[in-house]
Amino acid sequence: MKAVLGLEDGDSVVGEGFGVEGSCAGELVFCTTMTGYMEALTDPSYNGQILMFTYPLIGNYGVDEKNFQSKGVKALGCVLRELCRVPSGGPALGPYFERNGLLGITGIDTRRLTIKCREKGTMRAALIVGDDSREEAVDRALSVPLITEMDLVGEVSCKQPYHIPGPGKRIAVLDLGIKKNMLVSLGRRGADLHVYPHDTPHDVIKACKPDALFISNGPGDPKRAVAPVECVREFVGEIPVFGICFGNQIAALALGGDTYKLKFGHRGTNQPVRYRDGSIYITTQNHGFSVDGESLPEGCTVSYMNVNDGTLEGFENRDLGIFCVQFHPEAHGGPLDTEEHYFDEMFRRIC
Repeated sequence: MKAVLGLEDGDSVVGEGFGVEGSCAGELVFCTTMTGYMEALTDPSYNGQILMFTYPLIGNYGVDEKNFQSKGVKALGCVLRELCRVPSGGPALGPYFERNGLLGITGIDTRRLTIKCREKGTMRAALIVGDDSREEAVDRALSVPLITEMDLVGEVSCKQPYHIPGPGKRIAVLDLGIKKNMLVSLGRRGADLHVYPHDTPHDVIKACKPDALFISNGPGDPKRAVAPVECVREFVGEIPVFGICFGNQIAALALGGDTYKLKFGHRGTNQPVRYRDGSIYITTQNHGFSVDGESLPEGCTVSYMNVNDGTLEGFENRDLGIFCVQFHPEAHGGPLDTEEHYFDEMFRRIC
């Protein structure tokens, strides 16, 4: 099939479509991961975005559904240099996209587009599969709202509360688009999980008498997530509060801090962060916004910093029982993993 990707700056590229005919428009972002492409595509944090992989060959080990991070692909579309047609194992990515009504484009210079995004920042884009009209693709890219103008959390949060029983600490989970591995990491430590939709009021969650509140990852601009911020604000000082990625940003806003949009974000499995004791961890990340460390109120300390650009990667407030990180410790990014470093410390801090 014909396919075209148009950008808001007027640029466009024509390639080969895979999946089904159709179109989508949103923010074009790039991810540097070499494996874990299905984990990335099914990450709800990519809602509202077209995901481009910088690694030149994607699909070589097929589709492994047991590692999905949600029920199906959440990225609007997929942009590849080369799509592997004959994987080493599992169903091929192309037919999976076709069966599930998904949109993709392959056979384009992703390196050039990545360099453009690094120089100019993330841009709005439109992907059309089944046609190669460059003008139409650019027009659609220009018509889509900026991600800072969109409230995307409600589209990926659970619709009703649910319970995952466990023998240990009772954790209330605010689902802003949670990845499966977060629930797995919490459950592995015996947590009794009560999961709530993004707009659940404070008093409803408090009624389950949780030992702590956990705020998940999620898509878009955290300043648009007004209900979660207000809910978390009421829990501050009542029980320990923990958060990952979007949850880190929500916690900062609940304390009166500020967040800002990064030029092109951090997305991949190779982001180095420095802990306050000087040790370095290589982490998995997926975010386009960051907490302004200078805006955090008295009593908060920055616990992690990004080695590459100095942005905040985690903060805490011991007096209030707050411990949050920007990276994804549940993602198992490498041999020096951060899952135990974060989750074990989290449970040690719950009285």
